[in-house]
Amino acid sequence: MKKLFILALIISISGCKSRKLTATSSERFQLENLAEVISENRLETIYPEAEISEGIDLFDEGTVERAYSILYPGTDDELLIIWEDKTQNLPHQIYVEKDGRWHTGEGITVGTRYEDLVEINNGPIDFYGFGWDYSGAVDWKDGKMSDSNVRVFLTPVDAPPKSFYGDHIIEANPEDIINLDLKVRAVIYQKESRS
Repeated sequence: MKKLFILALIISISGCKSRKLTATSSERFQLENLAEVISENRLETIYPEAEISEGIDLFDEGTVERAYSILYPGTDDELLIIWEDKTQNLPHQIYVEKDGRWHTGEGITVGTRYEDLVEINNGPIDFYGFGWDYSGAVDWKDGKMSDSNVRVFLTPVDAPPKSFYGDHIIEANPEDIINLDLKVRAVIYQKESRS
């Protein structure tokens, strides 16, 4: 009986520890995990090798001044964290646009193909035209990813026809879309704002 009590105590204590992403953790480069543990740990603790760069700049189409941190600047693993405020306790957005190790829990990375996004979403997706601020933004419609905090932006391998440009949902037949050879150019993780 005493052994069972000790075993139960060990299990309950280990379950109460805060989540940490260690250097060998397979979850280390998953955006959702980073967003979850970042408020409990300093970036330097989670990514001591990342050569973190920090500053303040204008975001949200140049309307809001925010602090930011860049992990692994100048490498394939470069990642931008835009903070809610200067205390750097709560991320506003986590943004990646290089084809490194960062990924979402569903396996979306920079370079994920359009067809794979449809499969991950468990249903069709729409996307906005190219050549403006939110070029290639994906609308998950009513699919599996619609309630996620993940936003992705597509880009074609070659220049698309003029009908694929502009601030509107692209209306095209599936064959024309497949011929664009669309891939993810950027992934943003954004937690819902706290009220």
